[in-house]
Amino acid sequence: MIYLDSAATTLQKPAAVATASAWAIDHLASPGRGGHWPAMAAAEKAFACREAAAHMFHVKDPEQVVFTFNATHGLNIAIKTLAKPGSRVIISSYEHNAVTRPLHAMQGVEVRVARSPLFNPEATLEAFHRELDRGADLVVCTHISNVFGFILPIEGIAALCRERGVPLIVDASQSAGCLPLDFTALGAAFIAMPGHKGLYGPQGTGLLLCGTAPKTLLEGGTGSESKRQDMPDFLPDRLEAGTHNIAGIAGLLEGLRFLERWKVERIAEQEAGLVRYMAEGLRTIPGVEVFQAGGPNLQAGVLSFRMKGRDCEEMGEALGDRGIALRAGLHCAPLAHESAGTLETGTLRASVSVFSTSQEIDQALDAIREIGTANS
Repeated sequence: MIYLDSAATTLQKPAAVATASAWAIDHLASPGRGGHWPAMAAAEKAFACREAAAHMFHVKDPEQVVFTFNATHGLNIAIKTLAKPGSRVIISSYEHNAVTRPLHAMQGVEVRVARSPLFNPEATLEAFHRELDRGADLVVCTHISNVFGFILPIEGIAALCRERGVPLIVDASQSAGCLPLDFTALGAAFIAMPGHKGLYGPQGTGLLLCGTAPKTLLEGGTGSESKRQDMPDFLPDRLEAGTHNIAGIAGLLEGLRFLERWKVERIAEQEAGLVRYMAEGLRTIPGVEVFQAGGPNLQAGVLSFRMKGRDCEEMGEALGDRGIALRAGLHCAPLAHESAGTLETGTLRASVSVFSTSQEIDQALDAIREIGTANS
C-alpha cells in the first residue's frame, strides 16, 4: 500500500514506538498510584515524556504539559476554559470541526470568522486585525489547514493577540512535529496537539500545553490530594483524571525522541518538497485542479486536488482499490472548503510523512492518471 493519509494518522511509525508501547503493557502500572516499581517506573516514563515535549515546544515547566486523548480533547478543555456566555470569539476560516463544534455547542457565544483567501497570509493577518479591532475575548486558530496545508501566519496572529491582551488557543494538529513551534514565544493560553500525527505516537494520545489556569472537563481520581472532593488546583493533575494511557505515553515518548534526532526543520523541508513534486505531477493530468501555494513557506505536507467531472469519494475508493490510501470528502472541515470554494465537491487529499518517498508519489500519480484516462 502507498499510504498518503498522514494528516489523519501517521500509519508508519518509528519501530521504537511499538516496541515501547508493548514493553509498557507488560511492565508498567498506573503512574502515581503506588510506591511499587511498576507504578514508580510508569511515573518516571510519563515525566520523561512531559520533559521531551517541554523541550521540543519550549515550555518552561514540564508540568504545563498535560496528556489528553487527542487534540479534540485538548481543544475542548481550552475552549471551555476561556469561552463563556457573552464571549466574542474569533476563528480563522480554515478551522476543523474540533474547534467549530465545541463553540457551536456553547450557548451565548458570538463566533466571528476572520475570512481570508487560500494561501494568502497577508490577507489572513489583515482579517484578524480587522476582527480584533471590533473587540474580542478569545481567538482560536489552526496553525496549518488540515485540508489544504496552508500555513497560517500564527506568529503574526499571536502578536496581534498579545498587543490587545486577547488570549489565543492554537490548534497544532497538523503542525506539531511538522513545523517548529515555540509555546513561550507565541504566548498562547493553550496549544493542543495529537500524538498520533506528526509526533508519530500511538492513537489515543495527545498533548495540551497550558499557559493559563484551566477548567476541568473530567473529574475523578488523580492519585494526589485524595481527601479533597474538588480536583487538585495544580497541573498536570487538575486535568488528568483517571488512569493514564501509559502504553500510549511510552510510545509517544519514542516518537518525540525520533523527532529530536531527525529535527523538525528537516522534516518540514522534506514534506514540502514531496508536496511540490506531487503538485507538478498532478498538473500534467488532464482535468485535475490542484490547490497549491504560489510561494515558499506557505504550504506544509498536505495537498488537495479534484478532477473535473469526477466524484471525489468515488475516486478515493478507486484509488484505494489500487492500493493508494488518501482521503476524500470534506475532511471534517467544511469551513475550510467554504473558504476555498470546494464545499460542494470536497477534495482528494494527499498528505505525506517523513517515511513517504518520491517513488510512492510516482505510483500514486500513475494510478490517478489511469483512473482519469479510463473515465475520459
